[in-house]
Amino acid sequence: MKARYRYRIYPKPQQIQELAKAFGCARVVWNDALALYDAAFKAGETRPKDVDKIVITQAKKTPERAWLSEVSNIVLQQSYRDLSQAWSNYFNSCKGKRKGAKVRKPRFKKKQARQAIRFRTGGFSVHSCSVKLAKIGHIPMVVSRPLPSEPSSVTMIKDAAGRYFASFVVEAVPQPVAKVEAAVGIDLGLNHFAILSTGEKIENPRCHKKLLKRIKLANRKLSRCQKDSNRRKVAKLKLAKLYCFSKDSRTDFLHKLTTRLVRENQALAIEDLNVSGMVKNRKLSRAISDAGWYSFRSLLTAKCDRDGRHVAIINRWEATSQKCSVCGFHGGKKELHVRSWECLSCGTIHDRDTNAANNIKVAAGLAETQNGCGSECKTTSVAVRVEPSTTLKSVQLSLF
Repeated sequence: MKARYRYRIYPKPQQIQELAKAFGCARVVWNDALALYDAAFKAGETRPKDVDKIVITQAKKTPERAWLSEVSNIVLQQSYRDLSQAWSNYFNSCKGKRKGAKVRKPRFKKKQARQAIRFRTGGFSVHSCSVKLAKIGHIPMVVSRPLPSEPSSVTMIKDAAGRYFASFVVEAVPQPVAKVEAAVGIDLGLNHFAILSTGEKIENPRCHKKLLKRIKLANRKLSRCQKDSNRRKVAKLKLAKLYCFSKDSRTDFLHKLTTRLVRENQALAIEDLNVSGMVKNRKLSRAISDAGWYSFRSLLTAKCDRDGRHVAIINRWEATSQKCSVCGFHGGKKELHVRSWECLSCGTIHDRDTNAANNIKVAAGLAETQNGCGSECKTTSVAVRVEPSTTLKSVQLSLF
């Protein structure tokens, strides 16, 4: 399986200038090629041929683009290939040839946004504590963990907060861990991030909400600064650092939680939530986005496939909050403010979230046989029909 390993790098002042040149040249190649694609598309013509020669080879011979020769040609070629692939993905998505969510049309890159360039094999080499790039040299790198194999490419990234990273693509062999005799159902929420069928409730870190006052204050200071001034650059950098801290805190929480759940359980069951539709609720959209439900599901399924665990995706139309997990009695729809209720059939008093987690576990078929899936890595989508007229859709996650 393909995997990414990202490390923090600390380029020297001269290397920062060389990286800035590479970022700028790759951005110009992307924008020039995209302009030719757009012009041909608006004129009703097919995609023009030999665009890479026009925006790279021939452009270097002109006075306006002569500085393209100052950076490695690998960076320019990869920038054009990325645009060509993005253009094909967009039209394949429009025609229904590409699975998954709709892909938006490629857009022009900006100087102020996140910058990235890619080097393929031959343009870089990895050393004990540095990475060597063509026409840039050795850049110090913090190697927090060894690479499992020789990387096929490396992407140099500069984020909005001014930090530099090296992201390697490697071929990793999945190594199943020791089997355990446990299964768990997971119900996601907002008051508590996750409620397990074991009764454990995991607190929601609310990473963005904790920094919301500081983010609003930084936004107000930024709006008062004069455009293109040094003070505006400082204020913009401060705001970007706050957003990056919020994102890094959320990512750290999700990685630690998913790793613990995968190590402690042989089989896991979660619910297929329509996150893209739920964020349209203007009262809950910020809280839902702050929770990171989709990232949690992506990390969980990928780690289950890597470690030889079994994960089941329960259909979103299954009434997990309305049924009794003891006798199966359907008690009807309940408002969100109802956090506990008593079953009219067996008299059991349920906590709403814990009962939903137990129902998710039962719907996945993990209640009777806690380790019924064995050690085989498998991701399944469990569809439960609620009404005869209900159209069911199963969602299958892909590895990253």
